[in-house]
Amino acid sequence: MFRVSRLTDYATVVMTCIAAHPGDVVSTAQIAEEAHLELPTVSKLLKSLGHAGLVDSFRGVNGGYRLARPAQEISLADIVEAIEGPLGMTECTLSEGQCEREAQCGVRGSWQRINHVLDNALRAMSLADMLHPAPPAVATVALTELKGRTAS
Repeated sequence: MFRVSRLTDYATVVMTCIAAHPGDVVSTAQIAEEAHLELPTVSKLLKSLGHAGLVDSFRGVNGGYRLARPAQEISLADIVEAIEGPLGMTECTLSEGQCEREAQCGVRGSWQRINHVLDNALRAMSLADMLHPAPPAVATVALTELKGRTAS
């Protein structure tokens, strides 16, 4: 199964928590409480998110964190890359020369296409979108099918 790491998932939760307070400086303790995460985990994530330029930190009594740019300008890919590094389904999707089988590999191009689709999907989803997610597509399809059956 392909999935993002737990820390990447938590980083998204932390970022949506901060985004829910636009323009405010939110303390690490408040973020941990609202996100229902342990304080050391939140601190570790905020350090990585800060190094990636996604959050700004402020010291002092009223210190904390706020988004470095508006939520609609931060993509899910930005958050994933801050925690995981460059997006790549396989080693060869990141750069050439990483695999001794590269010259005779028949699936490298397909993995690169899949990686491109995934990258585009993550870049199309903003942090603002994560604050107000659309209903699941499955529910929409099920509702459409249900409507079609009752009309017949």
